[in-house]
Order: sequence, then structure tokens, then C-alpha cells
Amino acid sequence: MATVSSAGDRSAHIGSNPGRAPPPDERDLVDNSVYDHQKLWTTRANRRLVRVLSYPWCTMIAVSDETSPVGRVLGTADATPLQFWTAVTPGSYLQLDDVVVTKRELPDREPVTIAGVVTQVRARHEGAQFDSDVFAIAEGTLPAVVQEAAEITTTRVDPELYVPPAPGAVVHRASGAARDAALHFDRMERRIPMGTGRDGVPVFLNADFLDGTRGAHVSISGISGVATKTSFATFVLYSVFRSGALGADGTNARALIFNVKGEDLLFLDHPNTKLDDSTRAAYKLLELPATPFSDVRVYAPPRAGDATGTPDVSSRLTGVDTFYWTLEEFCALRLLPYVFADADDERQQYTMVVHSVTAHLNRFAVPAEGGISIDGRRIGSYGDLVDHIVEQLTDDETRSTWAGSAINMGTVNAFARRLIGSKRDLARLIRGDLAQRRPHAIKTAESAQVTVVDLHNLPDRAQRFVVGVTLKTEFEEKEKAGTGRPLLFVVLDELNKYAPREGSSPIKEVLLDIAERGRSLGVILIGAQQTASEVERRIVTNSAIRVVGRLDPAEAARPEYGFLPPAMRQRALLARPGTMFVNQPDIPVPLCVEFPFPAWATRKSESGPPPAATMRSIVQGADPFTVVGGHGGSSDDDIPF
Repeated sequence: MATVSSAGDRSAHIGSNPGRAPPPDERDLVDNSVYDHQKLWTTRANRRLVRVLSYPWCTMIAVSDETSPVGRVLGTADATPLQFWTAVTPGSYLQLDDVVVTKRELPDREPVTIAGVVTQVRARHEGAQFDSDVFAIAEGTLPAVVQEAAEITTTRVDPELYVPPAPGAVVHRASGAARDAALHFDRMERRIPMGTGRDGVPVFLNADFLDGTRGAHVSISGISGVATKTSFATFVLYSVFRSGALGADGTNARALIFNVKGEDLLFLDHPNTKLDDSTRAAYKLLELPATPFSDVRVYAPPRAGDATGTPDVSSRLTGVDTFYWTLEEFCALRLLPYVFADADDERQQYTMVVHSVTAHLNRFAVPAEGGISIDGRRIGSYGDLVDHIVEQLTDDETRSTWAGSAINMGTVNAFARRLIGSKRDLARLIRGDLAQRRPHAIKTAESAQVTVVDLHNLPDRAQRFVVGVTLKTEFEEKEKAGTGRPLLFVVLDELNKYAPREGSSPIKEVLLDIAERGRSLGVILIGAQQTASEVERRIVTNSAIRVVGRLDPAEAARPEYGFLPPAMRQRALLARPGTMFVNQPDIPVPLCVEFPFPAWATRKSESGPPPAATMRSIVQGADPFTVVGGHGGSSDDDIPF
């Protein structure tokens, strides 16, 4: 195999004399270039040994191979500094994503080492002229030779003299330090393992482009159920938390995950009973423990029609807390616009009514026995609040007070219809019948390292409301803190629903804020979607890391995937679960990555016993005998029954 040594490996061992040439009768001079500044030696007894080529102005890649070369630069196709073809040596092979390296000798200059990734491979008969010749060749009546060739896309040139490789130049398969140099891993000060390449060797993510140092945000695209978008997102989070690449920032970081499909993400802290030895070995190769997330808090909405506020989950029965908003919070925090969270809503004239009513509620609503009081009337539920607003808007005497004098009845009726339609969806989330002092708010700063918000049992309007309000609250808290630490990773699937390319909405504005300003505040968006072409362009553009799983053929043809080489676009149509194509700024070619099977349970059937810390919810954490709905030290008036 070909190997490359960096300038840091200055003490190559040759025989028993480290760093020194062997005796003349035991040595072969392999390279005597660059004015005798350095010499590359091997011994006749061991041809694996390499002497480092190191120069004060650059880091050279020295190539040695214990076996035959994998190929030579093709002479029948144009070779350029950025792309060339290599003929594959008979008996050898190159596959897509292999990393190779070659060297160009220059007169009166140091040699240039050119490394690259295989982006296409072909095989053909040399000596055949017609398509039908293949039959004669197979029968042995027509002489021909099968020749394979591989297209190489350059990833690194050392030193930076952009000259083409010479036809006939030896090409080696890169491994070890050679591979790291070719893929720029040697230049990454903080490397986050994200899986292995096609060669089974770890592949890394540059932390500088994830934590906001030089870039931030991740965009993951692929077909639902096949592309394993959420699984890859959670694996990257796990690697951030457990690899140690981010140091204290990784230890102190928080993650906010919205679970929108099934209850798959409710068992992140449970071991996966289907983990086998090969999967454990894969984690060991990445220097990661094969264990579940250690610190997880799960929130779920109250069951519909349940006056006690029981979490609406079926598979996980312990360690789940209920989230909701009180009527007082709904008015004081100006949350009404998030009821109208569809992008289409912002194009309607009744948005003026929305903002007028929001301001009126914020100004005049006062707390009253768990609910609110407004206009001298006590309101104890979201349904009552909606009825009261509609009543005031349809009354000629009070309409101008609530909505302004320039609003006509047609606009008011359009607003009223949408508001009335929200009663069934949001009644269980906006409450006046549950204790206010009971913990019910989603606050990552006061929660566990990983906070999972379960939305899968909520209708679409309610999901939009929860996502919008939660992100708004978290982003405002980061703004108040005025610091980018601790980091907050936000994992949101179905991003095209919350931030569509067309239209505007309160949720979309929050997500745009995160994409454009979140980097400086330490808020990192990991967005997943089936179709990046339907997501707001500025969000995709601001994502330093772009990831693609299996794609739909029509979607793969869209310009949003222009960063994928043509062959890789075709491969994205065939990618199996667990295979992703990752593009990051400091590597010219996207990398094919295979990440290991999750060490945490992804469904109830895989779930092992949970750690003791997750057996109780926040409500019961202080006192195991606390009545659901009460809080440590609360009075009987706080009990909702």
C-alpha cells in the first residue's frame, strides 16, 4: 500500500539507525530530488520504510509502496491539475471514493505531489471497434485487452504548483498519513468522527465548521424512511458529546430535538439490545463508546381531553414530562401569531388583525385563578379565549378597540374562521386548568444535555405552534445571555414545512434568524428535509455542512445538489440506509460516509433497561410521592382535581 508521511514524522526508522541512511551495501536510492536537501531510502531487506521529505516552506507528501502501483496516469486522455484519468494496473482495482496519490517531477523545482479521490471508474475492451466485437472477443477469435481506468478529482496539491501529472506517472492508493493529507484531515485541529469511508477507515468532520468558529449549521436531505436523516443527525450529536473533539464546549453543549415521526427518538438514553460485536467494533474504530446518550429529558404534550395533564405517549411510560403554556403566558409572551404559522397566512390581510389582537391581549389580560381576566371576564380555557375574541371582534362597539378602525368585516371574518379552527388543535397546549407552578416549560438551559420534544401525536397546526414558540423562546434566551456558549444544537426534521421557499411566517423568520445570526450566539441548526429545493434558500446557503442520503431522481437533478459530482448524484439514487454523502468547506469533494448502527434504542422493541436517572420525570424528581400536577411545596389549590 502507498503511504504518506507528514513533516511531523521526522524520525523515520531505517534498520537500526533511526533517521540515518543504512550502509551503502544495504540500501537503494529511491529519490534524490530537491538539490539533495533530503533523500528517500529503502533497504533491500524491508521496502516499507520511508524517509520523510520535509522543507521549511511546505509539507511534502512522500510516497512509497511495498507492492506494485495501482495504476499510471493515462496518456490518451487530457490530464489537468484538477482532474485526470489513471489506467488501472492489471490485477488491481480502484473503486469510487478510493484515495490515490501521484507525483510530478519538475526541472529545477521540488516535486509536486497530487492527491485525489476516485469519482468515476470505467472498463472497456481495447482492440474492439464494433459493439458486436464483444462476442468474438469472448470466444477468443478476436484479440483484445480489458482495461479499466479511473477518473481522479484532485483534492490536494503540495506544494501549490498547479501542474498536471505526467502521463505514465505512477499512481498509488493512499493510506495512513497519505490518506489524511489527501482529505485534509491533517489540517483539522479538531476532528469529529462521523463514520467510515468505503475503505473502512474513519472519516472526520471539521469542528470549526460546526460550532461556529468558521461556519455552522447542517443541512441533511433524503427520502423519508430510507435516507436515515435523523439517525445521522443524532449520531453526529453523539460524536460531538462523546468524542472530546470540542473539549469543554462539547461537554457543556445542549441539544434540542423535535420528534415529529413516531416515538423513535424517545429512547435515546436506552441501550440498544440489537447491538452486536461488529457494531461495537465500528464504534471502537471511531474511538467512541457504544453506549446510549447519558443525559436525556423527554417532553410530550398533554393527552387530549385529559384534565390531569398526563403526557401523550404510549411506548415510554417513565421519565416523560408534560409541556404546555398557560393562558397568562400565551398573552404575556405574545404567542398568538404562532397560531397562524402557515406561510400562506402571512399573505392574507388578516395578519393586521392578528397583531392588533396580540397587542390587546398583552396589554389588558391579567392573571385570575389559573386563567386570565380580560374586559372584566374570567377566562379559564383556550376555547373560552377564542370565543371571547371572536365575540369582541364581531361586536360593532368593541371591534375597533381590538382590531383598529380600518379593518372591514370580511377581514375580521377570515381571521375569526382561522382562530375558531385552532380550538381543537391547541386546546390541550394552552391551559388555564393546570397548576402554574408545576414545571411545564421547555427550557434547555434547565433541562438535560439532550432535550427531546415529542410532537408526533399533535396535528400539523399544533406542531407548528410548538416548534415556533420553543425556538423563539430559546433564541431570545441566547440573545439575552449575549454569549455563544454553551452551544445549543437544534435538530428539526421536515424543515421544508417550517421554512418553505415561498411565503413568510413567524416560524420561518425565527429559523432564518438562527441560520443567519445563530452562529454568533452558539445556536446550531441541524435541519433535515426530503427536498432541499423546497427549503428557504438562505437557510440552505448558510449551512456549512451539507449531507445527502438517498434521493428521489427528480430531486437529485435540482441545482441545490450541484456540489455533488455527476457520478455521486447517480449513486445517491441507490444509497442504502446508513450511507451519506457529506460536503464540507475544506474538502473539495464530498465524502461517502457509512455511520454505525445506533448504540441507543430507536424503538420500543430494541430498548434495553433505562438508567435509573430516567425513571422519574422532573415533576417527581424531588419527591417520588408528589401528585401529578403538583410541585414540591405547593398548596392543595395547585392540584388540578
